[in-house]
Amino acid sequence: MYDLPEEIHVEADGPLRIITLNRPDALNAVNDDLHTGLARLWPRLSDDRDARVAVLTGAGKAFSAGGDFAYLAELGSDAELRAKTIAHGRDIVLGMARCRVPVVAAVNGPAVGLGCSLVALSDIAYIAETAYLEDPHVQVGLVAADGGPLTWPLHTSLLLAKEYALTGAKIPAERAREMGLVNHVVADPRSEALACAKRVLELPRQAVESTKRLLNLHLERAVLATLDYATTAEDLSFQTADFRAVISRLTAGRS
Repeated sequence: MYDLPEEIHVEADGPLRIITLNRPDALNAVNDDLHTGLARLWPRLSDDRDARVAVLTGAGKAFSAGGDFAYLAELGSDAELRAKTIAHGRDIVLGMARCRVPVVAAVNGPAVGLGCSLVALSDIAYIAETAYLEDPHVQVGLVAADGGPLTWPLHTSLLLAKEYALTGAKIPAERAREMGLVNHVVADPRSEALACAKRVLELPRQAVESTKRLLNLHLERAVLATLDYATTAEDLSFQTADFRAVISRLTAGRS
């Protein structure tokens, strides 16, 4: 559906849309096609008048392992690709914040980097007991323009947001729930998310959509206050010696 790359699979079940990040052999790590697809997805979902609720999950063992290292290396050397990607990052964040359709995240495995951001930008989140959140942008020498630091201060305390953004430490499922970064820790997040989505479908449509918009106005205003600075800083961080050194080490370790 929606004329997206094969890295994103959208299935219709009546007014329910099931969105699956679809690079299971790479743990749904984000490459150019997946990133571009995510930028296109949210306005198309919002424009789909038959859609009333969506479930977002990952194929295989992970929700998303974050940025594909080869893709990150390319972003450091290709200014045109970097400009497109940073613009798409802005589109992803604002697209999710403005999306008419409620999004329920089923975090079936690790949600790292942009995967962690997708959870933070969803409306309700169920996470597997063995899964975790992690935003390691700083660890690889990057500013998280579309990452956790952009929205975490709305979900948790500023001190906790700083701790995990500055250290890039993993946030286990139960800790994420305690911090307010997810709603529920469950054995089967997909089933629970689908059950939640079906409960939303039973509610009056206009009330649901307008209530989501009312709440997300707070999110959108916070994002817009920081997004321009964040994207400029991320662009610069891709060009630093620190980033190049980290990516060289990571890509060498994969070869």
